[in-house]
Amino acid sequence: MSQAVAFQLEVPDDLARFRLPRGVQHRLDSLLDQQDHGEPLSADERSEAEGLVNLADLLSVLGLRAERLAP
Repeated sequence: MSQAVAFQLEVPDDLARFRLPRGVQHRLDSLLDQQDHGEPLSADERSEAEGLVNLADLLSVLGLRAERLAP
C-alpha cells in the first residue's frame, strides 16, 4: 500500500530565472556537441552529461512552476 506525502515549500521569487551557471552550461554543451559529432563519451562523461541534463530539466520545471504561482 502506498501513502501520499504532502509538504509545503517556500519558493524564492526569482526562481523562474534560475539557470545553470555559464561554465556548467558550457560543459554540458561541449559534452552534447561531442556526442552529436559522433565522438563517443566515456562512461564518466556520459554520467556527467546525464546529471547535468537532469539538473537543467529540474531547474526548468521549477522555473515554470514558479511562473505559474507568481501573483
